[in-house]
Amino acid sequence: MNRSARHAIAVPIAFAAAGLLGVNAVGASETLSAEEIAQAVSDHSYQGSMLEPNSGFNEYYAPDGTIHGVDYKGEWTTREGEMCFAYGQEPTCYAVSIDGPSMVLRQDGAIKGNGMLIQGNTVK
Repeated sequence: MNRSARHAIAVPIAFAAAGLLGVNAVGASETLSAEEIAQAVSDHSYQGSMLEPNSGFNEYYAPDGTIHGVDYKGEWTTREGEMCFAYGQEPTCYAVSIDGPSMVLRQDGAIKGNGMLIQGNTVK
């Protein structure tokens, strides 16, 4: 299957998944409110990676603002256009864009991490 055929199949699947997940599709150029980000991530797991090699992770964002990873915990908060993560130290904040189930984290305009939002706790 050529690349354009795979893309033609993948795009509708991503939008269908977004509808099933209840995640609003928002383009990367739109700034999300703190409430929109919280609504999209609360009670969702985020499976993704950061730019560093072997940085894959799966963490659950509980509605109470806690993060649950395989062997760690933390806290998450949101503010206009950003999501902040604290793992026992000062929070690190990233600009967030959400497109269907895909969430991208940026700092100073550069992509630092990306992954997929999945309804519920897949970490367990």
